[in-house]
Amino acid sequence: MSESFEIHSSLQNYGIRIGTELIESIFAGDDDFVILSDAGLVRHWPQLVHPRNISIVAEEEAKTLDTVAQVIEKMRNLGANRQSRMIAIGGGIVQDIATFCASSYMRGIKWVYFPTTLLGMVDSCVGGKSSINVGQYKNIVGNYYPPREIIIDTNFCRSLPLTQKVAGQCEAAKICFAHRGDAFDRYLALASAPDLFDEAVLGKVISLSLRTKKEFIEEDEFDQGVRLLLNFGHTFGHAIEGASHFAISHGVAVGLGILAALHFSVETGTAKERSPRAAALADHMKWLLRQVPNLAEDVAALSPADALFRFKSDKKHRKDQYAMILVDDEGYLVHRLIPIGADSELRIIRAFEAMKKEYDEV
Repeated sequence: MSESFEIHSSLQNYGIRIGTELIESIFAGDDDFVILSDAGLVRHWPQLVHPRNISIVAEEEAKTLDTVAQVIEKMRNLGANRQSRMIAIGGGIVQDIATFCASSYMRGIKWVYFPTTLLGMVDSCVGGKSSINVGQYKNIVGNYYPPREIIIDTNFCRSLPLTQKVAGQCEAAKICFAHRGDAFDRYLALASAPDLFDEAVLGKVISLSLRTKKEFIEEDEFDQGVRLLLNFGHTFGHAIEGASHFAISHGVAVGLGILAALHFSVETGTAKERSPRAAALADHMKWLLRQVPNLAEDVAALSPADALFRFKSDKKHRKDQYAMILVDDEGYLVHRLIPIGADSELRIIRAFEAMKKEYDEV
């Protein structure tokens, strides 16, 4: 399978290529480039050993302004100039650092992105956003600066652990669920395959997810309207991720966050009960989460009080209101502003507790 399409952006249009054996094109073109890559990739892909490669340990703790400064200094030491291009190879953390560095270095240089995680392939690679942590605050700094091209080589999926494959599927399911057309039904049809993690099936999931997200991005590039729906599960998910001290990875935390958001939707009366559409999503999320080794211990150890503290720090909230993406009676996503106060905090705590109980029953 090989396909290409374009994302239309006010900043710059950019292309997407999906296929196999595309890693060989990494060094095509001129030699005026620097590479930013995940240090862990070399053992699987020795062709990434290169004198112009800046490698970083792709852990959440590295997604900081200190790392940005270190990468920019190394770029300068390698002689990168305004005509140079950056080639970023890695998952979401590499993408965040690359976006911020490429947009800032000498006021902006061209860059190309090779996502190597399923989550990066189905979701974060498009949209042009960076998110950087500062202190205890997750994703509090960032900007928009899309690459010139995104090249998705599904061969990278062969070396991914099962947890990372589940993380990507959680995000793909969320994107398709956010769509009011038939994307979610099409996703569930793919998910019914005997092996959802088969490389050929993953290629179809990647294409469906990105083409669905393309509609959101092209309608609302800067998160002012319909694209906000893609934050579904993320406010709870970021809190779960932080409260687990990142033992629970981002995509898996979003899957758990979706379960919490479904409970919160009923708690607040946004939905009178869980609709068949929302129930189908919950059932699929629970099936996915069942595949993650040792997740039960991490979920059991979660403190709802700590998760609430982190929930309250989410950057999407307003001065007096929590900004939430919830589910309505028919199972479609809606944006809601929930008053900040003791009643809401109690409902949030109950949503975290209900999520833990529902997962425990899986």
